Amino acid sequence: MTRISTASLFETGVHTLQERQSELNKAQQQLTSGKRIHRLSDDPSDAARAERARAAEARAVADQRAIDASRAALSQVEGAYGDATELLQQARELIVAAGNTSYGPNERRAIAQQLNGIRAQLLQVVNRGDGAGGHLLGGQGAGGPPFVDAPGGVTYVAAPGSAQTASSESLPLTADGGAAYLAARSGNGVFETGAATSTGTAWIDAGRVTDPSQLTGLPYSVQFTVAGSTTTYSVLRNGAATALTNVPYVAGQAIQIDGMAFTVNGAPANGDNFTVVPSSADLSVFDTLDAVAAVLNNATANVGQINQAVANGLRDIDAGAAQLDSARAEAGAWLQRLDNVETRVGGQKLLAQEERSNAEDLDMVHAISDFQLKQTGYDAALRAYSQMQRLSLFNYLG
Repeated sequence: MTRISTASLFETGVHTLQERQSELNKAQQQLTSGKRIHRLSDDPSDAARAERARAAEARAVADQRAIDASRAALSQVEGAYGDATELLQQARELIVAAGNTSYGPNERRAIAQQLNGIRAQLLQVVNRGDGAGGHLLGGQGAGGPPFVDAPGGVTYVAAPGSAQTASSESLPLTADGGAAYLAARSGNGVFETGAATSTGTAWIDAGRVTDPSQLTGLPYSVQFTVAGSTTTYSVLRNGAATALTNVPYVAGQAIQIDGMAFTVNGAPANGDNFTVVPSSADLSVFDTLDAVAAVLNNATANVGQINQAVANGLRDIDAGAAQLDSARAEAGAWLQRLDNVETRVGGQKLLAQEERSNAEDLDMVHAISDFQLKQTGYDAALRAYSQMQRLSLFNYLG
């Protein structure tokens, strides 16, 4: 038989009251915060689940910041490309005007000065900063402006490629300026024509491909011989004679060989030599402007040299503009891709928030019912304790 003392009854009653009060306080805290878990001991499994969801949400927030940074940079890059395209269009119009046969040295010199002004503006555009101490076209990084105007022409001193965000998905923060401005395909994209020696009034056009299957990829030269009133030409393939040897020259008539066709116009002088070489991916828009301006500034340049400079200038400006359009299109494609990435990251963030909510948020209906139940239990415990206090033997001794 167990003996229960009055002190033991009081101690048990107080302990029960403390438990009921603790449970009531916990339920009240949950109702106030709206959270079911405040410490790991509340529910270790769901607490870990909520922590994983919180980490996923933090990654999504970081990815969103990376998207915003990439979008801001690419928007500026696309704007710089647009400004450069407008400048190249202005240069093209000036080169067309330079071909006006009524212009004299003074007019051509004025056009050359305008081309030099456009070149200076273009150099500022390609070295445009990103507002954070870097450069929009700085590739993978450069200590200073990525384009340097050296004595031999404008060079790209930055590392090729682009800087990327440190996020779950690499996004560009810069663009490769060298690829956009200094790496267009020369000539017509397959072969490049030019004048090695031209003392007459002849010039050669950009040419075209007539049969890709016949292309050899070898260098050619067209050499002219003038004897009296007779002008002939011979085409050499890699220095060796071809079937086109001592062919009577007709101005404006296409010369066709090995899947290529090109036209020489004007009156060549004896010994004039025009070249046809494979195209290369090293055409610089700055070199194009420099070459045209140099001829226009030369007061002794003859008609053939001027026409050749205009023809080459238009060809190369168009090639440079096409390369720039490709770079601008790539920036636009990235901006569109960023929208898709942002949608995906937003979905991941929402999913993480839902997972975190499911793990730690409180079911308010159930919580209110539970709080009321615990409050009733606490009230009952208080009444029981008050009744128990009157059960002492001393209450019956008088």
